[in-house]
Amino acid sequence: MTQPTIRLTTAQAIIRWLANQYIQIDGAEHRVCGGGFGIFGHGNVTCLGEALNTMREELPLYRGQNEQSMGFAAAGYAKQWLRQRFMFCTASAGPGTSNLLTAAALAHANRLPMLLLCGDSFVTRLPDPVLQQMENFNDPTFGVNDAFKPVTRYWDRIAHPAQILQSLPNALATMLDPADCGPAFIGLHQDVQGWTYDYPAVFFEKKVHRIRRQTPDQAEIADAIALLSGAKRPMIIAGGGVQYSRAVAELTALAEAHDIPVVETIAGRANMLDAHPLNIGPIGVTGSDSANAIAAKADVILAVGTRLQDFTTGSWTAFAQDARFVSVNAARHDASKHLSLPVVGDAKLSLIALRAALGGYRAPTEWVEFAKAERASWNDYVAENTRAGNGPNSYAQAIGVVNALCDSRDRIVAAAGGLPAEVTANWRTLDIGTVDVEFGFSCMGYEIAGAWGARIAQAQQEPDQDTITFCGDGSYLMLNSDIYSSVLSDKKLIVMLLDNGGFAVINKLQNNTGNDSFNNLIADCPTVTRPFGVDFAAHAAAMGATAERVENPAELAEAFKRAKASDRTYVIVMNVDAYEGWTKQGHAWWEVGTPHVTDSDKVHQAHLDWESGRANQRRGV
Repeated sequence: MTQPTIRLTTAQAIIRWLANQYIQIDGAEHRVCGGGFGIFGHGNVTCLGEALNTMREELPLYRGQNEQSMGFAAAGYAKQWLRQRFMFCTASAGPGTSNLLTAAALAHANRLPMLLLCGDSFVTRLPDPVLQQMENFNDPTFGVNDAFKPVTRYWDRIAHPAQILQSLPNALATMLDPADCGPAFIGLHQDVQGWTYDYPAVFFEKKVHRIRRQTPDQAEIADAIALLSGAKRPMIIAGGGVQYSRAVAELTALAEAHDIPVVETIAGRANMLDAHPLNIGPIGVTGSDSANAIAAKADVILAVGTRLQDFTTGSWTAFAQDARFVSVNAARHDASKHLSLPVVGDAKLSLIALRAALGGYRAPTEWVEFAKAERASWNDYVAENTRAGNGPNSYAQAIGVVNALCDSRDRIVAAAGGLPAEVTANWRTLDIGTVDVEFGFSCMGYEIAGAWGARIAQAQQEPDQDTITFCGDGSYLMLNSDIYSSVLSDKKLIVMLLDNGGFAVINKLQNNTGNDSFNNLIADCPTVTRPFGVDFAAHAAAMGATAERVENPAELAEAFKRAKASDRTYVIVMNVDAYEGWTKQGHAWWEVGTPHVTDSDKVHQAHLDWESGRANQRRGV
């Protein structure tokens, strides 16, 4: 019998296939692709654009203002959906595509699914060289799209319509794989996009996908139990993978059953409620005194769903030299870092297995009481640190105001500059999975764009809640156009724009390493002849948002209430001090390159002081 076929262009077939891929989440079926973000150019408008227009209801296309911010929005969307759904981004050949590189890197570092459908040159090469083509004289196949190979988990270039029969399922399998999850890139030759092929009709039948849960190896579980059951000072590090595995309940159950203190990574913020007695706080460079205090004394550390980034480990100085690690992770690469005893498997299944196998083990009472006492002291510090009127306007004060007034299910977003540290250290988690501090790649500009993507996803899940983003003036100036996008698409954001006159946190690092302020704060730029501030409220209002400037935390509180009541994007601007009001406690050592030779006594002394912290560094173990 002849297999039924459907004649379609390559572009039409891609979009039709995407529209028929589903996933089951909490008993309901959703399209695994929630739609896309697009900016059209000659490399994608005529063919892919035509295909998208025919499927505009099934796969809604959001008009972007900047390709990089489209990618950030797709990342924010994927995070909100806990990697169970993704968005695609489409950009034209040349600069439109190359603008997506940073966003791809962000998704790669954060292990987030994102599909990139990007224009390419012509496979026939008849019109070469074409507009915006990057010519390489010794390799005509090598172009801008090849630059995505290091920052994507799956990469392909479609040179014939039939290739998508193999490429699309592989790309989707990668994006839904807990171990290999990350961005998938598909380059589309401009002529091939419009070529037709008789595709098997079965290729477009509805398919419901599931995210794989890998059962941990029993021998690895046994090894982990042998180590954990003898621990006198155990600790759990809860990473972002706990949420992606939907294993928060299992994490809490394990901790409660065996009385083990838990600390959170930056990506793992909001794994536990702030008030939970075993939540000892965030760990690391931008963490808490409480978490870092127990990390320094712990003898066995169970790391779950974390890649143990340097901000978590204090560049590997946060732990005792003889501390032992058990790493639970779906990815073998992450589970085996620094001679960890690996448990390669799904976090939920692994935590269930560990809890059962640990039997009646409970951490010693004096250890748990020590951890809780440290957390109580940290709570006192945060209460004072976020108190309005404790000094000049600060990030911490603004965080305290929002924390006191927001709804428990509101989404909190931060990404770059000083705010990730301040939010991580000072935010009191009101409900599970409500915090997105993007510090895997820490991209300036993610704050607004990522929040827009998160709000699109939030509107599909919890439409009555708000997405609240904390943004510095530097990040705002770098990428703000999705304020306009949010108004156009009726996806309300609350933007807390805290203006400290430049790149203040890097100025702080500059000063802390003995250097004079230079080229970070606007006032310290030699090439700036007449320093002045931006009227951010007027700028945001020009993009359709409601915006106002406030002078202090009391006014900010009243403005925030107005923002909550508003039905459109609301921007609140407040000046904060560039030098005073930083969170001074809760820090671990962080390795930074400092000059070994300098004419400055201050820089030399700072180098010696900084290097003295290296004494506690674990060297690969």
